[in-house]
Amino acid sequence: MNVLEVYQQAGAYHEGHFLLASGRHSPKFLQSTTVLQHPQYTEQIGQALAEAIQAAGIQADFIIGPAMGGVVLAYETARHYGTRAIFAEKDGQGGMKIREAFAVGVGERFVAVEDVLTTGGSVLKAVKAAEAAGGQCVGIACIVDRRKEGGELGGYPLVALTRLVFDTYAPDEVPEWLAAIPLQEI
Repeated sequence: MNVLEVYQQAGAYHEGHFLLASGRHSPKFLQSTTVLQHPQYTEQIGQALAEAIQAAGIQADFIIGPAMGGVVLAYETARHYGTRAIFAEKDGQGGMKIREAFAVGVGERFVAVEDVLTTGGSVLKAVKAAEAAGGQCVGIACIVDRRKEGGELGGYPLVALTRLVFDTYAPDEVPEWLAAIPLQEI
């Protein structure tokens, strides 16, 4: 599966000047919600993630995603993996929590999924919430790893369908050529 091709077909690959959720600036942006609103793309991606998790030898009892963007991704990945899906939601204090209705057994193994990793902040908050509920993170899976360093995330094995390293800049490091392009907050 060529992930960039899927994003381009869905009209979800953009060039310009973007303020990412991480607070960093980038000349390129992947809008996963544009892709994941289409069941055919979501099914392909969920199947590819499930297969990549299995190929990595990771065994999980459930798949978790951070709300809101990770909900449909967790569901579709879990459907193809053959297990259940849950999500973590904002707790109002900068972290995430698991709803009581999502019974997480002590020691239950899970994989956290995310669409695009830039810093990994959101998915790591979901991991922390599931671990606080008793779960054991055995891996993180994403559609795109944008991080320059690649490799594991937060000490957890990382499975990525692709790595696309786009330059990102801290607000005080934005180059003049990028600053000249109107900023789009996403």
